Amino acid sequence: MKLYSEGTVKFDRALSGSVARDEDISGSVKNTVAGIIERVRSEGDAALIDLTRKFDGFDPGKKGLKVERDEMQEAWKRVTAKMRKSLEKMAGRIREFHEPQVDRGYTLFNEAGGQISLLSIPVQRAGIYVPGGKAAYPSTVMMTAIPAKIAGVPEVFAAAPSPGGILQDDVLAACYLSGVERLFRIGGAQAVAAFALGTRLVPKVDVIAGPGNAYVTEAKKQLYGTVGLDMLAGPSELVVLADAKANPEYVAYDLISQAEHGEDTFVALVTDSGSMAGDVVRSVDRLSRRERRSRILSESLIDAPVFLTRNIQAAVRVVNHIAPEHLSVQVENPGSIIHELRNAGTIFVGPYSPVAAGDYIAGINHTLPTGGSARFSSPLGVYNFMKKLNVVSYDSVSLKKDLADIVVLARREGLNAHGNAAAARYEKGRKRRR
Repeated sequence: MKLYSEGTVKFDRALSGSVARDEDISGSVKNTVAGIIERVRSEGDAALIDLTRKFDGFDPGKKGLKVERDEMQEAWKRVTAKMRKSLEKMAGRIREFHEPQVDRGYTLFNEAGGQISLLSIPVQRAGIYVPGGKAAYPSTVMMTAIPAKIAGVPEVFAAAPSPGGILQDDVLAACYLSGVERLFRIGGAQAVAAFALGTRLVPKVDVIAGPGNAYVTEAKKQLYGTVGLDMLAGPSELVVLADAKANPEYVAYDLISQAEHGEDTFVALVTDSGSMAGDVVRSVDRLSRRERRSRILSESLIDAPVFLTRNIQAAVRVVNHIAPEHLSVQVENPGSIIHELRNAGTIFVGPYSPVAAGDYIAGINHTLPTGGSARFSSPLGVYNFMKKLNVVSYDSVSLKKDLADIVVLARREGLNAHGNAAAARYEKGRKRRR
């Protein structure tokens, strides 16, 4: 980790680099993804089969790309009773937190007496992308599929990379418990393209949700507008805001736990205490050596910034500027600053609220905005799988009350036919106005 003190040029540069952390998508990634999308568009299933052989190393002709509900159920039976219990508990917590998010819309009457409504309805089909890089993520299956089901989406499909054609039972079990109709052994940009464009094998969906690597994110970006998206999620992120009263080992472990996701994970410490900064850096160095993923940690933590600010108010400003995916607040009096923290996917308050609780069992959604998009984006939720419809219902009395204004406004905008269309309701047998 590298220490930067407020008021120095290095501090400003490091902070600017942290804010721009997710802006570099190489030209080669963009070109590769564009080529994959075009192949899926033009070749359909043949492209999926060829790309799966190339990237996942198995023959779909022998293994098959589809996994149906009965196979998921068998995996559910195979996982340990302890794992089933934990998955069921997670599912219950997710449902409990997300069910209140269902928006039923509303109806009101305007001054003229016209009835106007906002309907909130689920999309017909959702595609869930389950990342499968350095680990399997049954939790991600549940964090995406369960909100879709709560929204009322009739058909929820999933796709996951499966090196060698193998999918872990935990992932299949999570699909079964979450109500996924069918899972496809397809990963990367080709899975996103298949869901967005549709093939004979893979149904075209209305919304794609779920995080992935740079290729998955770039595919979502290039296909935005063809399909609805949850967000453009990049590498995992955590900022810990700590003062002199924090426990340096707790802070260090939280940083380590997030950094183990991968070499490109972004973690940072923001503190107004020089002694805390030093204690955390030493603890991170010592504790990370013990971890199973010590090699990944050595790469993801080596340049992780430690921002030393003049006071806690300045630290809050730094955090809001970074807008991290996860924010851990470990200060003596969090209530004094919590309402000033505006930009984060999820805020974890206090020493006994590790990010891991939110990742698995608290009930909140762990699919969160990254790359600074927490400034304007929200966590994944039921609302990502719903759309709004306006409904207008006037009768002859209410339309007549608004007719003059419709005509005035339409003519002012040079759209006379708009006004004529409304006036025609009251001019039967009379010459239409020009």
